[in-house]
This record gives sequence, C-alpha cells and structure tokens, in this order.
Amino acid sequence: MSSTVAPDQVNRIVWNQHHDPFEVLGPHQITQDDKTVWVVRAYLPNADAAWVVCPEERTEYPMEITHHPHFFECLLDRAELSNYQLRIKEGDHERVTYDPYAFRSPLLTDFDIHLFAEGNHHRIYEKLGAHLTEVDGVKGVYFAVWAPNARNVSVLGDFNWWDGRKHQMRRIGNGIWELFIPGLGVGTHYKYEIKNQEGHIYEKSDPYGFFQEVRPKTASIVADLETYEWQDQDWIEKRRQTDPLTQPISVYEVHLGSWLHASSAEPYIRPDGTEEPPVIVADLKPGARFLTYRELADKLIPYVKELGFTHIELLPIAEHPFDGSWGYQVTGYYAATSRYGSPQDLMYFIDQCHQNGIGVLVDWVPGHFPKDGHGLALFDGTHLYEHADPRKGEHKEWGTLVFNYSRNEVRNFLVANALFWFDKYHIDGIRVDAVASMLYLDYQRKPGEWVTNQYGGRENVEAADFLRQMNHVIFSYFPGILSIAEESTTWPMVSWPTYVGGLGFNLKWNMGWMHDMLDYFHMDPWFRQFHQNNITFSIMYAFSENFMLAFSHDEVVHGKSAMIGKMPGDEWQKYANLRCLYTYMYTHPGKKTLFMSNEFGQWSEWNVWGDLEWHLLQYEPHQKLKHFVSKLNEFYRSEPALYTQDFSYDGFEWIDCNDNRHSVVSFIRQSKDPQEYVITVCNFTPQPHAHYRVGVPEPGFYRELFNSDSREYGGSNMGNLGGKWADEWSFHGRPYSIDLCLPPLGVLVLKVDRSKTREIAGSEPPEESL
Repeated sequence: MSSTVAPDQVNRIVWNQHHDPFEVLGPHQITQDDKTVWVVRAYLPNADAAWVVCPEERTEYPMEITHHPHFFECLLDRAELSNYQLRIKEGDHERVTYDPYAFRSPLLTDFDIHLFAEGNHHRIYEKLGAHLTEVDGVKGVYFAVWAPNARNVSVLGDFNWWDGRKHQMRRIGNGIWELFIPGLGVGTHYKYEIKNQEGHIYEKSDPYGFFQEVRPKTASIVADLETYEWQDQDWIEKRRQTDPLTQPISVYEVHLGSWLHASSAEPYIRPDGTEEPPVIVADLKPGARFLTYRELADKLIPYVKELGFTHIELLPIAEHPFDGSWGYQVTGYYAATSRYGSPQDLMYFIDQCHQNGIGVLVDWVPGHFPKDGHGLALFDGTHLYEHADPRKGEHKEWGTLVFNYSRNEVRNFLVANALFWFDKYHIDGIRVDAVASMLYLDYQRKPGEWVTNQYGGRENVEAADFLRQMNHVIFSYFPGILSIAEESTTWPMVSWPTYVGGLGFNLKWNMGWMHDMLDYFHMDPWFRQFHQNNITFSIMYAFSENFMLAFSHDEVVHGKSAMIGKMPGDEWQKYANLRCLYTYMYTHPGKKTLFMSNEFGQWSEWNVWGDLEWHLLQYEPHQKLKHFVSKLNEFYRSEPALYTQDFSYDGFEWIDCNDNRHSVVSFIRQSKDPQEYVITVCNFTPQPHAHYRVGVPEPGFYRELFNSDSREYGGSNMGNLGGKWADEWSFHGRPYSIDLCLPPLGVLVLKVDRSKTREIAGSEPPEESL
C-alpha cells in the first residue's frame, strides 16, 4: 500500500511538534482510484505491530508501517467507520484499546471558549481539567488545559508510562488544548507535558484538577465530585433565606493538620472497610499521623459544638506542597488537599458540620502562588498566570508570584474557583487572605521596586475590579454566604456592595481593633489609665465597615506569644485579663473569630508540627477558661442585642467612655426591638470598685446576665447578687442609674427584667440590691 500521508507530517507527529494531531492521526476519508475509502493512522511508540479491530464485525485489519517504525496506517474499503479499536503488540504483550483520535468533536463549545476569553465562564471548572464523560457510547476522561503560548501539549499518566508522545493534545480556540482518552476512569494519575516554543519541557499538575497525590508527589488524580450524596438540604435552604449579618457569628479558626494527631500505629479504616494508608510527616512527633477528614468530623465537630461556636474556619485546604506553609502557598486551587483524605471525605466533614448546625468557612488565597515547578509558575513556558514584570509579579519577601488580574482568563480562573468551593463543597463562606497585598502595587516593596497604575497611583485597579467581580458572582449564585476580607489598610468601602462602588465583601477583619486591644491588654493595668483611647477608638470607625473582630493564628506565632502569655500579672490576673478581653470582644460591635487553643489558654505559641497542648485541660484553670468560652458563646447567641445591629449606630451607645482614672467603660448594645438591650460595664484593672454608679435609660430591675469574674470561670466571684434595682438618680445624662460592684478585671452584662417590678411605687429597694 502506498502511503497516504507526507513524511513531514509524520515527522511532526513523531517529534511532537504538531498543534493538531487530529489532522494526521485517527480516521480520515480519502479518495483513491476514484473511490472514497477510510484510512486509519496511529503513532504507537514501542509498538511492533498493530491492527484495526471492528468489534461489530469481529474482524481486524493489519496496519502497515509508514515513514517511521512506529507510525502505522491502514486502508479500509467501507462506507462507515465508528468505534473501532486498535490491537497493539509491544514485545510479548498485547492490548486492545479505543483510538483517542477517533473522537474528533471537541467537548468545549465555541460559547464556552468565548465566555472564558472574556473572563465570564463562571463554571469553567466543569469544562477545563479532567472530566469523566462518555462519547459515542465509550467511557473515558476528557482533558482540557489553557496553555496559549505552548508549542505542544500532551497528557502524561500511569496509563501511558508517562510518555508525552502517546497522547498529544490538539489546540482549539483561545489557546485551549484538549483530548478525550477512552478507557480511563477515577483514580487515573496524570500531568500535562507542555513544550514552549524553544522545545523546553514543563511537566505540570492540572490547574483545574480536583485531586492530587499526597506530597511530595505532584501528579493530579481524576476524581468524580458528583458521587457524594449530600444531606444538608435544609441547612442550605435556610442559609439562602437568611441575612447572616443579623445573625450571631462566632468562628473557631482551625488548622486541621495540627489541631490533633492520631497514632500512626492506628490506621484509619474507611467506610468501605479498606485501610487508609497513613500520611507520613517527618516533622511530626514520632508515631504521629494526620487525622482524616472523617476522623476530624468525629472529634472536631462535637468539640466545636460543645464550645458553642457558630462556624468553623479552616486554614487553606486547597492543595499545597509544604506543610509548614499552613496552606497559604497553593498549587492546586481546585483540589482539596489529599493529606486528610479524598474529596468525598471533605464533603462528609462539611455535611456533618451542617447537620450539627455549624457553618464552614475556608481561607482562600487569590493574592499569590508559589514558584514550585509543577504549579502555575511559567505554566506554558511564559508568564501566563503571573506578571512578567517582577515589579508587579513577585512578592520577594514571601518568595511567591502575583496573579495577573488584567488577563481575563486568569481572572476567570480565580472567580470560578471561589464559586467552585460553594458549588461542589457546600461551604458557607470564604476568608480572603492578604487583601491589602492585592490592592496596593507598592505592598512591601521599596521605591523603585514597583510601578504605578495607569493613573500614576499605587492602587492595583485590576485587583480591585477582580474582587468586585468575584464577590458579585458568588453572592449572585449563593445568597446568605459570607465573604470576609483580611484587609489591614484604610481602603474605603471594602464591605460595601459593588453597586455602590464597594469591593463587595460582607465582612472585613478589624485589624486596627485587634492591635489596639493587644497593645492595651499587654501593658500593666496601672498604665492603662493613660491609654483609654485604645479601648474606645474603634467606635469612631466601627460602622464604616462590617467588621469582624479576630484573634487569629497570626497573633500566636513568630515570637508574639500565646494569648494568655500576652496578659500581664500573676497567673490569676492572666486568666482574668483574658476573660475580660474575650467578654469585651463579644459585647463589642462586630462578628467574632478565635483561633484554636485560645479557648483553653495554651501557654506555648502555635506549632504547626505539633498537637495543641491538650494535656493542659487536666488543670482547673484551663478547664474553667474553656468552660468560660463555651458559656460566653451561649450567652452571645441568646442575646439579639449583641448581634442583630452590629453594623449600625443604632446598635451601640456609650454610657461613659471617659473614666480613664478607673479604666472603666460602659455602653449599651441595642437590638432592633427597642425593648431589647443590654448594659455592659468593663473594669480593665485588678482594682474592684464598690458603689460604682452607671446611668441607665429606664427604671426597673437590671439582672446580671453575665459576669466574667464568676467563680464558675475561675474568678473571684465578686458581683451584684443577681442584679440591681435602678434608682431615680440622674447620672451619665440619663434619668436613672444603678449602683454596681465592679469585679477586678471583670466585665458585667445586665438587662432589664421586665417581669420583675416593684409592688409599691417609690418603695425602698429590696434587700437583694444592697
């Protein structure tokens, strides 16, 4: 048989230099001797012989070698040719497979490509990446990757012995490369082999891959995210109909890899009865291993429920190569880390959280990514995801690269990724890390190391536009969720809606409040009288944004000391200071976040390689502090005045903020119901005060609802015997007042008991108020 293909075309395939191998390989109709016939061509490295198999006829046709020892073709005189197979002989082994080049129609549509090119394909993760599918009745995996500057792209995997010659992809619109490979399924390990224009090879994990090998391995793994059967429909529907800003939100921030470890001698048995191989971590204590997502569901969820937190916030769980990065240097944005199990295991954890009334927040890192060779850096041999100019494209202090937000496809990658976690994993919110580093072109850069925007300013206009687009998209699809900015500057309207020019978050971490509080509580109480402004200044700006008050992981590492270690005084005063700080935090406007271990007073800084110091809970002071946090959460959730108007001046009013001589402040928290308010009085010194008078708005009995100095929590048990009657004694500009006993380093919260009234107007107050 004479060859039907030119030698140069064969050479382009053999040398993996063809942008569209479908032009040469697979089935083609040709005219020969005035007759239309089929020719099937295949490039089969390592093959000694090959046959075209027609299963429906149970016949096979030998293929002939053409121009190259491993290039085969076969003429078939027939009208139709579909679903043929290739029988391939390689040494002593034979195999039969479908020809991937027989499936010629791309699964991405022109509309998909158009939306992606303009940055508006919200669910591009359902198109790019690796997807189980069926084409013409044949099951397999469809691969698609964006690499516009590549000369060639191939799929590598354990199915082709990691040989880039065997599954060459074709380029379609907008620099997308695609190929359907029949016969593959869940669990297939793969990468992309990308050649730049000079022929240099880059082996990359799939940017849209749903699962990866456990580090230090880096291959992506084909996964099916549609197999898990969710049981949280009621939770999702309730969330959709609820405004979270009017609800109590207290968040327990967790790093899953160091909250608690298991013994490596105790393997985890999966629900199907198979044994989960332990993830070995050299830096953990000998004999320790990570808990799996399912084990964490059994241990962490009851613990958080006992403490009374409304949400769990997970430090980044997207795939990352280095445990010590805490998850903040992401290489697999669409892959839940395999350290703790499979995607379905994480879904189970989140599902169980919802069934126990706990929301799940995930830290998300769209500001930068690491330089690891298998990741996004120089993805197609060029600066694709990052800026080429290091003055815009690199954070030298972090050793990471900055996303190029001006490129539509990069912006689409990130917007769709935020949506992905809500869509596929049912999370309830994201906390966006390091927003300030995104918004400012000179962030941690010296003069001459950054370039201005088109207007000559330092603001990263493209990053701001990206954040607006991201927030607009996720709230359009999922009302009732949270989008929280860790933003430490005075950028305006971070938590304002996009339609009025805001960035579109609905919460922002109040970094100024956090620093003021820690500076204040770190000093000896005698000096606090000279720094009253630290306590009161936050109210000057408290309602300019929707603030969240957070004591996060960043405050208990790098020599900053654990929370209890920051407190001055002897051991009793340290615990009292911490109770005082937490109670002020919970009564101050804003939602709340505490990092793990802060609830029981761990003395050491957080160590990513070790357990929390759970042994401390055998000692009474730590037990009582944990009990205090639990009761504080319970109290917070029970009082609408403490959460329904966190972001309005209507929800807060000073009674007295000027008593710096005693370091005392008092204020009112008001719910939307005028009859529902609480009085908070804080004494920030270890000096108790008897007969401390506080103005109140109306007569009645003011019941003491919460006292941080209670013996129940390890305090001195100084208080007001359950409450005080108001006197018709004008004070603090109010017609009535109450005479209180203020405990040392204590916070009191009081509320009018409308069921309790004096029988005779003008009678002496009962003995209990004396």
